[in-house]
Amino acid sequence: MQQVYTLLVQVGRTAEDGLPRGASGAALVCYASGVTEDEAVRETVAILKQAGLAPLDVTGHGSIEERLADGDEIPDEERALMDRALAENAVIVAQMEPLYDQA
Repeated sequence: MQQVYTLLVQVGRTAEDGLPRGASGAALVCYASGVTEDEAVRETVAILKQAGLAPLDVTGHGSIEERLADGDEIPDEERALMDRALAENAVIVAQMEPLYDQA
């Protein structure tokens, strides 16, 4: 059965990534559908590579059921994105935050 998983992905720089000048990479919050979290991670990495990004690390935060069981509060707008990922069998990038090296 398909579920939606919350993933935090760190990406490095590539020539075509569209990140701001001076950024060393970015952190992305993604909602990805999959039968397992491993499948959701593989699909997310593949999609991000197709988009010209360079995934370096993926941290899984579980399915919606697991997050609720852990006491997470999930706002309506986040649930709507999760529902969309499930309905479209897709990877949704909900947030992208550029990262900068500390000098």
